[in-house]
Amino acid sequence: MIGTAFAGRPFVGDIAAEQAVRIMTGAVLPPSVDTVVIQEVSRIEGDTLWVPPGQKAGQNTRRAGEDLRAGTPALAAGRRLVPADIGLIASLGIAEVTVRRRVRVAFFSTGDELVSLGQQPTEGQIFDSNRYTIHAMLAQFGVDIIDMGVVADEPARLEAAFREAIEQADAIITSGGVSVGEADFIKQLMATLGEVLFWKIAMKPGRPMAFGRIASGDQSAFLFGLPGNPVAVMVTFYQFVRDALHRMAGVTPLLPVPLLPATCVSNLKKAPGRTEFQRGVLFQDNGAWHVRLTGAQGSGILRSMSEANCFIVLEHERGNIKAGDIVQVQLMEGLA
Repeated sequence: MIGTAFAGRPFVGDIAAEQAVRIMTGAVLPPSVDTVVIQEVSRIEGDTLWVPPGQKAGQNTRRAGEDLRAGTPALAAGRRLVPADIGLIASLGIAEVTVRRRVRVAFFSTGDELVSLGQQPTEGQIFDSNRYTIHAMLAQFGVDIIDMGVVADEPARLEAAFREAIEQADAIITSGGVSVGEADFIKQLMATLGEVLFWKIAMKPGRPMAFGRIASGDQSAFLFGLPGNPVAVMVTFYQFVRDALHRMAGVTPLLPVPLLPATCVSNLKKAPGRTEFQRGVLFQDNGAWHVRLTGAQGSGILRSMSEANCFIVLEHERGNIKAGDIVQVQLMEGLA
């Protein structure tokens, strides 16, 4: 043993035959060395190192640049940067990279019956939960959030809110006002300010959802008119708005949240002709995956989402489910 190599302080000098240096993790290998023998299998007596047979050249070493092939991009455009990407960029000594600006999303709730937190509801009014739910979902995406509060069910006020949102945002999300009631004006205003690309979807919950593009002057924005019921808001957001926001942010390719098979532990009612997203709890029993409902599945029962860790996705043409049948589940953990 003729010396030691430390991390940040390389061994200086040549190593001849039948010579070795002690090396610490992270230290640079001396030029004439190609193999590291771990301390646990070696023996040192004085300045003599005993090495057992069976060692291989190159073992316990890391080659400089082994994580990247020369000429290959370290990161391709279209990625949503994750913590490992930031570390990789830093490891290359790069202090700044070019990225897209954040997508700007404006949102508001509609309805004379809604009041924000901090206000006192009167007879016939309720607290607005949708706006706070949407804010929390948007916060997971790293978008710029513009909360426009509650807008009354009056065409003039709604149009003013839309025009204000168009000036500030790339996308607008509303909740409520897309049904067929006399005071549901969102779809009408979409047609006035732009175009409705689709309205009504063969799904439950979330059937009355509108999507289109609206404009004011030379500016425009995509509009997602979500239903008013709290569960329907979350289902349509995760199944439609999520992917759209990723696309607007430049994320490619879009990877769908996978569906996983599980055994349903109870009977489920299902009418053919629509896709249903029932709220469930996925759990393991004897090494196999099972799923159960969270309870009542009404689209106004937000507790059914709060207690769930997955959607039970029942296909368009599927009918009633019997206990023991295999169903597809979509984990909520992967929906950000």
